[in-house]
Amino acid sequence: MTPVVHSHATEPTDPGGPSLFRSLRPAQREVLSRLGSAFSAEGYELALVGGIVRDILLERPLLNELDFATSAPPAVTRVLGESAGAASVFDIGERFGTIGLVFEIPTEPDESDQVIAEITTYRSEHYPDASRHPAVQLGGTLIDDLSRRDFTINAIAADALTGERIDPFDGQADLYQNRIRAVGNPDLRFEEDPLRLLRAARFAAQLGFTVDEETLAAMTRQAQSLSRISKERILMELTKLLTGEFASHGLRVLLETGLLTAAIPELTRFADEALGQQPLPHREKALWEHTLRVVDRVPPRHLLRWSALLHDAAKPQTRTVDPRGEVHFFGHEREGAELARHILGRLKADKTTQANVARTVELHFRPATYESDWTDSAVRRLMLEAGDVLEDLLDLAAADVTSAREHKQREAAARVSGLRDHIARLEAEHALSELKSPLDGDELMAMFDRPPGRWIAVVKEHLRNLVIDGELAPDDRESAEQIAREMVASGEA
Repeated sequence: MTPVVHSHATEPTDPGGPSLFRSLRPAQREVLSRLGSAFSAEGYELALVGGIVRDILLERPLLNELDFATSAPPAVTRVLGESAGAASVFDIGERFGTIGLVFEIPTEPDESDQVIAEITTYRSEHYPDASRHPAVQLGGTLIDDLSRRDFTINAIAADALTGERIDPFDGQADLYQNRIRAVGNPDLRFEEDPLRLLRAARFAAQLGFTVDEETLAAMTRQAQSLSRISKERILMELTKLLTGEFASHGLRVLLETGLLTAAIPELTRFADEALGQQPLPHREKALWEHTLRVVDRVPPRHLLRWSALLHDAAKPQTRTVDPRGEVHFFGHEREGAELARHILGRLKADKTTQANVARTVELHFRPATYESDWTDSAVRRLMLEAGDVLEDLLDLAAADVTSAREHKQREAAARVSGLRDHIARLEAEHALSELKSPLDGDELMAMFDRPPGRWIAVVKEHLRNLVIDGELAPDDRESAEQIAREMVASGEA
């Protein structure tokens, strides 16, 4: 397994009771207190669980939602939520034990902070008819509930009132050691929901954690079971992985476990080459390592990260070697665009995502050919072809030079920077040309009953300058008329 990419996690320390919740917003702490008191008063347990506890301990940014587990049945949770002051209650999956609550907590006069709480009744497993596959039923204990969760770092709970931690699977130790480890038997965890295979890689990408050896081995054994998962869910997890702070680390996990080709079989040749199963005829550049570096270097916008992953994905099938031994990838941009469109279409991405990623891949090499002698029309043509993906295209081009030779990186950076400046100049000139006098020549001639002449240009230029300076609104015809009359009366025009 690739060595861990170290995150900023620190060893969890016991802050002593409710102070565990200090990183929550005041409104979230208020909801915790209300719900903890309401459930406790009726003799029910309530614990904060899952990712939010993990992120509190890691001091990571927190989401707005609070996830709880409780010993109370759903019908009671609904009543207790309302008694705690929930502004509204909604069913997320009441038959599965989950009730959603929305709180509006006053912060200042006429202002409030909305907090969403999801509360799920403890769930446990039983094995009907001697089946190896468990069925889920409501009831049991908090430990039963935590034992069903995917990874130990997500199986830590904290009492809603006291902040006391419940950590039966040593998740805090795994947090401290930057480790992703399945709860209990990893094969069983992945059999229950194969999407957890991708979630493990996604957490590696988001947290920079290494994957426990037993868990990693189970991921490799179970990789093909990903076919049981809907394409939409796979796309969602892959997108979260790609936008993670340590995306390349997560991608390495996908490659090493076989999950990359299980999720995106169109990349099999790409993966085979990366694993050395299809060696390069010339070691001109290791495409996989280059791709990982580009993914990490571009900003974490999801369309851009997908474009970075796929921008060279068609190179293995377009590689040719000429008689001089030079390697070429003729047409890899166009074939890459078709490949991107096919992959994202199969994964049920929306049409805009498919089109924008494909366009970025198809055009990704163009900015690298920019020279200072490009005409304005050539740059405008590129701007029009790129359309909405222009910023992604420029960011991808800037990241796409990963040569170890510094002079090549400097030259590439200078080209993209020069293109950005050229585009900025054209955009400024276009914006300036859009700033016009509120009155045109016909209107001025009608106002003063005068024939065409130099006086019209003088008035229009003065009014346009006032618009450019921000002293006159482009649509303020009334003020413009008054200024024009004063100019004509004074003899300025």
